[in-house]
Amino acid sequence: MFDQHTPGRIGPKETVVLLAGLMALNAFAIDAMIPALPDIGSDLGIADHNRRQLVVIAYMLGFGSTQLIWGPLADRFGRKPILAAGVALYTFFAMLCGIAKSFELLIAARFAMGASAAVSRVLVVAMVRDLFEGEQMARVMSLTFMVFMVVPVVAPTVGQGILVLGPWRLIFIVLGTYGLLLGLWSWIRLPETLHPEYRRSLDLAEIFAAIRQTLSDRLSLGYTIALTATFGGLTAYIASIQQIVFEAYEAPRAIGLVFALVAAPMSLASWGNSRIVTRFGLRRVGHSGLIAFTTVTVLHATIALFFNEPLWLFVGLMSAAFVGFAFTSSNLSALAMHNMAPIAGTASSVQGVMGTVGGAAIGFTIGQSFDGSIRPFLIGLAACALTAVVAALVTERGRLFTALERAA
Repeated sequence: MFDQHTPGRIGPKETVVLLAGLMALNAFAIDAMIPALPDIGSDLGIADHNRRQLVVIAYMLGFGSTQLIWGPLADRFGRKPILAAGVALYTFFAMLCGIAKSFELLIAARFAMGASAAVSRVLVVAMVRDLFEGEQMARVMSLTFMVFMVVPVVAPTVGQGILVLGPWRLIFIVLGTYGLLLGLWSWIRLPETLHPEYRRSLDLAEIFAAIRQTLSDRLSLGYTIALTATFGGLTAYIASIQQIVFEAYEAPRAIGLVFALVAAPMSLASWGNSRIVTRFGLRRVGHSGLIAFTTVTVLHATIALFFNEPLWLFVGLMSAAFVGFAFTSSNLSALAMHNMAPIAGTASSVQGVMGTVGGAAIGFTIGQSFDGSIRPFLIGLAACALTAVVAALVTERGRLFTALERAA
C-alpha cells in the first residue's frame, strides 16, 4: 500500500494529482488541435478533410508504438528516470510540431510526440499498481483515467481558446511548455515506486516471458481486448466529432458546447466511480458501466438508422453513452492489471500497445467511413461496445458482476 513505499516528502493526494497530470499530458495532446484542423489544412495545403484526421491518428499510433519499450526499461531502471526521459522527448517533439512547415513533418513529429508521451501512460498504470491493491487501486485508477477520458473531450475547447490568442502553432508550444513544467515537477517530487524485488533485467528471454505471462493471463488478455474495443469507440468519437458538428449538423459554432455537454457528465461519472467502486467492487461497477454503454450506443445507432435526429438528441445520447463508458474503462484496466504486480511495467506496456494501437486502428477505420451523416460513426461505436461485452463475457465465462478473486 501507499504508506509502505512512498517517502514522507510527498503525500498520497499530491501523488494522485501528479499522476493525473501525467495522464493529462497525453489527453491534451490527443486532440487539443481539433478546432485548428481547418487552419492546419489551409496553412499546409491539405484540402481533404478526412486526411486531416491524421493529425489525431498519427499521435495515437505513435502513442501505441513504443509502449513495449518503455515498460521493460522502467522495470529495469526504475520509473523515475525513464519517465523523465520520455517527458523530455515529448517536449522537444511538441515544439517541433509548432514550427513544422509541411504536413509531412507535422505528422512525423506528431507520431514521435505520441511515441515519447507513451511513457506516461505506461508508468502511470505501473505506478498505481506499485502503490495500491484491489478496489483501492481501482479508485486511484479511476481518478487518473478520469483525466485521460475527460480531457480529450474538453481539450478542443481549450484549443479553441488558444486560437483566440494566436495561430494553430501556439497550441503545440503550450503543450510543450506544459510537458516541461510537468517533467520538472515529477523529477523533483515523485519518488521511485518500483519495488526492489520486482526489478527485472533486460534479457530478451525474461522480457518475452513477461509478455507471454501478460497474454496468457485470462483477466489480462480478456479485459485488454474489451478495453481495445471501448478505446476504439472513444477514438472514433474524437476523430469524427469535428466533421459531425461542422458538416453533418452544419453548426461549427456549437463545437465547444458539444464537447462540454458530453464531457461534464462523463467527468462527474468518473468521479462517482472513484467513490463507489470500493463499496460495490470492480466487477459489479465495471460490468454495469459496460452494459449501460452498450445499451445506449445500440439504441442510438438504431434511432439514427430510422430518423434524422437533431443535434440536441445526438448530444444527449452521446453524453449518456459516455457516462456508461466512465464506469467502464478504469475498472476494466484495474481488472486487467490485477495479477500483474511482479511485471507491472511490461504488462502495462503490452496492454497499452494492444489498447492504443488497436483502438487507434478501429477509430481511424470508423472515422474514415464518414459520409456526411452520423450513421457510420454510430454503427461503429455500437459495434465496439458489443465487442467489449462479448470479451467480458468470455473472460468471466458468462458470469458478470461476481466478486473479485485471483484468476489464472
